[in-house]
Amino acid sequence: MTRETELLNRISICKDIFGGKPIIRGMRIAVEHILGMLAAGDTVETILREYPDLDSEDIQACLLFAHRSMAGEHVHERIAMRQAS
Repeated sequence: MTRETELLNRISICKDIFGGKPIIRGMRIAVEHILGMLAAGDTVETILREYPDLDSEDIQACLLFAHRSMAGEHVHERIAMRQAS
């Protein structure tokens, strides 16, 4: 398993949480929220302090998910398919 696959495995989708938006490790923390915090200028350290259940790999997974999504890959659909199997 590649490092990128390991990171993306941290992202999950649960239709009962945030309407099926990508979340981190099944928790009620949306990828979108973490990306918004980073975009607003929060540091990884600040996010980890505010969300002690997260670790730095979770933040990296969010960034990788965003990168892959912007590159035109259908990561959202792949994650949903992975969880369905």
